[in-house]
Amino acid sequence: RAIMPEEMEGFEQCFLTGTAAEVSPVSEIGPYRFEVGEVCKTLMKDYDDLVHRRRAAA
Repeated sequence: RAIMPEEMEGFEQCFLTGTAAEVSPVSEIGPYRFEVGEVCKTLMKDYDDLVHRRRAAA
């Protein structure tokens, strides 16, 4: 779903995902600032582990 700008005020963390971006933390969008917290760090690590495991198996 689309995220409306006013919803970002309550965000604790923010990240983008995609095949090129993988899991990329976002620190700021306009007036809103976000920490790179445990959820984002865990997702980045788990994604990296999964991708490298698949590359090693190929």
